[in-house]
Amino acid sequence: MYSYEERMRAVVVYIKLGKRVDATIRELGYPSKNALKGWYSEYERHESLRNGSAPRPPKFSEEQKQVALEHFASQGRCISWTMRALGYPGRATLTAWVHEVFPEAKRVSNGRYGPGNHTDAAKRAAVVGLYSRSESAEALAKKVGVSRPTLYAWKSQFLGAEAPATMRRKKSPPLDPEIAELERQRDALLRDIRELQIEHDLLRTASELIKKDIGGDLQSLSNREKTMLIVALKNHYKAPTLLTHLGLPRSSYFYRRTRITLEDKYLPVRHIMADIFESNHRCYGYRRLTASLTRHSIKISEKVVRRLMKQEALAIPKPKRRRYSSYLGEISPAPENVINRDFQAQAPNEKWLTDITEFHIRAGKVYLSPIIDCFDGLVISWAIGTKPDADLANTMLDAALETIVDSEARPIIHSDRGAHYRWSGWLERVNGAGLVRSMSRKASSQDNAACEGFFGRLKIELFYPRDWRAFTLAQFIDAVDGYIRWYNETRIKMSLGGRSPIEYRQSLGIMP
Repeated sequence: MYSYEERMRAVVVYIKLGKRVDATIRELGYPSKNALKGWYSEYERHESLRNGSAPRPPKFSEEQKQVALEHFASQGRCISWTMRALGYPGRATLTAWVHEVFPEAKRVSNGRYGPGNHTDAAKRAAVVGLYSRSESAEALAKKVGVSRPTLYAWKSQFLGAEAPATMRRKKSPPLDPEIAELERQRDALLRDIRELQIEHDLLRTASELIKKDIGGDLQSLSNREKTMLIVALKNHYKAPTLLTHLGLPRSSYFYRRTRITLEDKYLPVRHIMADIFESNHRCYGYRRLTASLTRHSIKISEKVVRRLMKQEALAIPKPKRRRYSSYLGEISPAPENVINRDFQAQAPNEKWLTDITEFHIRAGKVYLSPIIDCFDGLVISWAIGTKPDADLANTMLDAALETIVDSEARPIIHSDRGAHYRWSGWLERVNGAGLVRSMSRKASSQDNAACEGFFGRLKIELFYPRDWRAFTLAQFIDAVDGYIRWYNETRIKMSLGGRSPIEYRQSLGIMP
């Protein structure tokens, strides 16, 4: 491909550039890395390069060739034995030498039954005899003059690979056609029943082992999950049958099975994640779980946390019910919307939000009225009762006013247009404390979105996932009260740097 001059030039440049392959190729534009290294090795051994027009010297001398041929002729004329005994040459080279000196070796046949000279008619007759024989396959193969595997190879050639691999002697007389048809139908029904049983066991095992709703579609499972099913059912069904039902390649199954049997490096993390998830009302998504693991000195990426959550079936609940409304119409003039959807505050007790939400359980209805601080989302005070009356709102406001120091500025208290915030008792308390009233516009829940968001999180994380049918009103009120305390003290918020509202205030020195 390259002339002698081109190869010599490449070697000279290679040496000049300090034996740097990439630099030499960039300089010349040729050759490949391996070719350049090969040229240099040849130059280093012979202090020159072979001229392309000169024939390549033989690898083995004439004396070595004669020794190999003598050994072949005197030691059973076996090429393999000669190669092992002498350690040279290769099979192709030795075979060429043998055919050159011993031409008759080309006609030697190692076949047990001689050359294959059977016609297609003879092969078909042998296959027919294989199906309708009264003797063994081995005896039939000897009778035809071939080996038993050759006989079955003819069967696959003419009938296809789907034909039965083995045939048994038909000792019993043929059945009546009607009985034979019934037998075929019975066999078909038995196969269908077995298929349905395998499908049922796969779905049941998937529900118990993988712990997720697959909607009856086994193909939607990952290869790892399919392998888990096969490992769980391999004592009841053969692996090839399960592989066919799941559509899993055999190589993927063995790869995943090996991976599963290896030690799971995330096993301790899985246990810690499950404990954090269960102890926090099963409401932490992958971001909060990642932050919680960081607080336990475990640093893994959010992608790994999401994957582990999926494998462990740690799924958060979703909203499904409507909000409670206390709007009774415009019973008194409404103040201006001072907040105007700006829920950011630079200091505590600057902006307060309030509203009332309803919980409906079998024992009755429960109402919650909190005050939320826009600074960090802390629930300043709250009241829980069985009636959405004036006492509920007034009690909550009284508790919130006790947290204000006299020297502090008076916060803005924002609410919707509910009747609770227009009664005389509420107005007297607000005016007496010097608070600034603010109200949302009519039928606009977005104007109080921060408070509505707190209600949504409370119901998604506490109310919707649990079955409250056995709870009394007092027990349910205690559960809601405990959740709000956990929300203030423990539940981390990503907007606060992975801290709870109280931990955030303590880090700022606002709270002891």
